[in-house]
Amino acid sequence: MRHLRALILIAIIASACTPSTTDDTSTTTTLESVAGTIDAPDFPEGLDWINTAAPISLTDLKGKVVLLDFWTYGCINCIHIIPDLERLEAEFEDELVVIGVHSAKFTNEGETDNLRNIVQRYDITHPVVNDRDFEIWRTWGANAWPTIAIIDPDGRAVGVRAGEGVYDAVQPVIAALVNEFDASGSIDRTPFTPALEADFAPDRPLRFPGKVTVYDGTLYIADTGHHRIVVADAETGEVAAVYGSGRRGFEDGTALEASFNAPQGLSMLGTTLFVADTNNHAIRAVDTRSGDVTTVLGTGRQGWPPAAGPFAEVELSNPWAITHHEGFLYIANAGTHQIWAADLARGIAAPLIGNANESTLNGDFDFAELAQPSGLTLSYDGQLLYFADSESSSIRVADLVGGFTELVAGGASSLFDFGDEDGTGDEARLQHPLGVAFGGDVLYVADTYNSKIKQIDLSTNTVTTWLGDEGGWVDGDAPLFNEPGGLALDGTTLYVADTNNHVIRAIDTDTGGTRTVVLKGIEKFAPPAAWRGGVVMLQPISLPDGAANLVLKYSLPAGYKVNKDAPSSVTISAGSDLVSFVSGDTLDITGTSLPLTVRVETTSGSGEIRFDVTLIYCEAVAESLCLIDQVRFIQPVDLGAAGASAIVLQRLIPTPEF
Repeated sequence: MRHLRALILIAIIASACTPSTTDDTSTTTTLESVAGTIDAPDFPEGLDWINTAAPISLTDLKGKVVLLDFWTYGCINCIHIIPDLERLEAEFEDELVVIGVHSAKFTNEGETDNLRNIVQRYDITHPVVNDRDFEIWRTWGANAWPTIAIIDPDGRAVGVRAGEGVYDAVQPVIAALVNEFDASGSIDRTPFTPALEADFAPDRPLRFPGKVTVYDGTLYIADTGHHRIVVADAETGEVAAVYGSGRRGFEDGTALEASFNAPQGLSMLGTTLFVADTNNHAIRAVDTRSGDVTTVLGTGRQGWPPAAGPFAEVELSNPWAITHHEGFLYIANAGTHQIWAADLARGIAAPLIGNANESTLNGDFDFAELAQPSGLTLSYDGQLLYFADSESSSIRVADLVGGFTELVAGGASSLFDFGDEDGTGDEARLQHPLGVAFGGDVLYVADTYNSKIKQIDLSTNTVTTWLGDEGGWVDGDAPLFNEPGGLALDGTTLYVADTNNHVIRAIDTDTGGTRTVVLKGIEKFAPPAAWRGGVVMLQPISLPDGAANLVLKYSLPAGYKVNKDAPSSVTISAGSDLVSFVSGDTLDITGTSLPLTVRVETTSGSGEIRFDVTLIYCEAVAESLCLIDQVRFIQPVDLGAAGASAIVLQRLIPTPEF
């Protein structure tokens, strides 16, 4: 088996995503060994690392099989292999360490703060290094996204491979390496525990919302990072419903029992909300009267090659946006670089636009080549379908009557024609736009990686920067955004899914004045599930029977206060036979001042008391940013004995980082 430690040179297929040609590969190759061995090069110093407390060296990983994943975060094919990596990590939990090597295509992707956001957005739990200058990329000879490399427990390079289908190609190699090095006693099964970025992020009402739509004064929000849909009043922000348990999954059922996986596009038809359930490769339907969620189209499997078929049999690939007109759903099937049409009456879906090659070619629907379409909007008459073609950094339009596509603005000759320049047609430059909204004579564009909202004059196809500058979060007449991903126009109000700011913004299209929609009451829709907040185990104490004090010794970040309207509370979820509030098991602390001392009634005996604290706090001045802190305190007590006079629940909430 020693031949497995040879360097394996794999030819990169013609459709691979390379810095000079295209941008992904969906065809796979297999690992083949050749004679010879080579020590794997270590990581350069001075690079930024994510999901780890300190930079990693291959010396630290001696005795582990190491998989390097070369990726860039806007590439759909890189997203496709994340489930394969998760599967390998679960199967070889103690023997394998995955390291993400992020070599950015777009300028915006090379910024560590943006990469940190995407690592959380994609729920990546392995270490990631920001290879912004392609140092590691060049050392390994990578020339396509995604590419993986395997290193054996002796620190020697085993193989390099480009393309999808990673699990089937790599699993036998890893298994053979584990068996081989296990026989010599050189496998190190000491648990490798990353320091996850997500563990330090505050809980929020929304987490990386990707898309938003508005219907009859109601906002429907794809709360993508929480794997659910949130429904709220467009003006007041009062939450009326939540669809999805908040757990990643693919289950139909009632509102809080059903599950989604990173939902994006939304479209309302009558009382049915259609959802592009992106990472489940399916279209789901929510009956907004009953709250029931069903699967309309797709099997949950990623489809390749794309093929038409009945709704129950057809296989999509990362549907990212959705809209409808006269009985048809139009679906931006980002994973196959196509736009599909679904006939609701006949129950048949098929590719409509694009031949599944990724490029910038316009023309007849059957021959056009798209590049990860991610946003859709229809003209009022339903004849023109505008789409944000994200990986070509362009806005394009499909004439649904004539059967052809044309460029509106942005890159026209390659997938690397991106930037931030106003201009007309192919003179303009955008950077990975994800959202569009039709406004009659103007098209609104979420120029995502430039963190701007732009306008296109449809009479001349002239692009003008309207709002935004560098990424940030500012309301008012000079607003800032952070990678906005979705737009929805309702009269003279443009709603924006401001993804990396974790909020929905509302823009007055007459003045440009921008406000943040503050959601209220979302905590009422928590699913009946296991505790998902933090847990703090307290030291055992003794208390007298009869009565005692409970002290909430919380310290909020500077500039924040407890929200005066949103319901904060302390609930005794276990141990109510030992201690209780005068009002029962739950104490309302909405708008309270901290620290807080309250009287509790005690009995006799011993055991554990669980205090579940939900505290909603906001910026003291504007209250445009509201966060949720949820912690379960477990207090072992011995009642009826001399000792302490109070139960102290102490917590320092750090200043949030964005």
